[in-house]
Amino acid sequence: MLDALREWARELGFSQIGVADVDLSSAEPGLMDWLARGFHGEMHYMASHGLKRARPAELVPGTVRVITARMDYLPAGLTPGWQRIEWDRLADPARATVSVYARGRDYHKVLRARLQKLADRLAALIGPFGHRVFTDSAPVLEVELASRSGLGWRGKHTLLLSREAGSTFFLGEIYVDVALPVTEPESAHCGSCSACITACPTQAIVGERRVDARRCISYLTIEHAGPIPLALRPLMGNRIYGCDDCQLACPWNKFAQPARVVDFDVRAPLANPDLLGLWAWDEATFLRWTEGSPIRRIGHVRWQRNLAVAMGNALAAPQLPVAQREAVQAALAGWSGRTPLTGDDHALVAEHVQWAMAQAQTF
Repeated sequence: MLDALREWARELGFSQIGVADVDLSSAEPGLMDWLARGFHGEMHYMASHGLKRARPAELVPGTVRVITARMDYLPAGLTPGWQRIEWDRLADPARATVSVYARGRDYHKVLRARLQKLADRLAALIGPFGHRVFTDSAPVLEVELASRSGLGWRGKHTLLLSREAGSTFFLGEIYVDVALPVTEPESAHCGSCSACITACPTQAIVGERRVDARRCISYLTIEHAGPIPLALRPLMGNRIYGCDDCQLACPWNKFAQPARVVDFDVRAPLANPDLLGLWAWDEATFLRWTEGSPIRRIGHVRWQRNLAVAMGNALAAPQLPVAQREAVQAALAGWSGRTPLTGDDHALVAEHVQWAMAQAQTF
């Protein structure tokens, strides 16, 4: 049965399948300690679900196994040495950096539909059974389940790592009421390496396999709705949606695999964007170019907030050419005259624009 599942999964664009038991009791103390320390920030849903996250049979009654799936997402066209291209982009203050996973179609849509098709194929083989599919969409300990089912091990940055594929992949799950045979877990292979911890721009990795989301750029640019803390803004550089630094630094990502589906191909406006080009987007343009993209969920207001921070960091960068410096200053100065925002939305972006303009220096 597992061989059939693996074959069907590959036909659907997945790269690996595993099966985990539902006893995650050993993970509960770590989860509760992470929540107690407030490391989840404003992601209140993390706390509201409590231990249900570590108890699959409570989340979906009747669940006795969890099918786990890996789908690689590196876009077509990325060549060996893609990490150097990304480091170079991060070093150019005039450019904008969007996390690699978000440059194509929303992975929630891609994986959920394909996981359901996988469940349908299984039902055709064994008959109707109880199940529910998840992709980063419910209180599920995805990395814990994936590591227990042999898809990889939890790296020091908390992401799942695979000897075959690094960490550039999405995870999905099918909770089932069928006692499928479980697959063996894989041992950890990070050793003494701490490259991911050292690379984190905001030092959000506060210990091995422990991240304070409140300092994480992915959290700040995506999940966090309010003003970005002043102390962290200069550390964000030109990262406007997510952050890949811990993955770029990880030696295992020399084995990162290209996506098996076209959905994650890079959308043209995100292939090599510059800050001024993205800053010029009005809300209609933002909605058009982010249709079906994970970026749309943050909305145009947070998009502008994030861009304002990156533009402030560009103005503080000595390597920014004079002509580009003047163009950035002019774009920021003209924002209040063209924005339709009012109320709290206007105040949020305006505060970040003012901060950005104050970063201007003469070199």
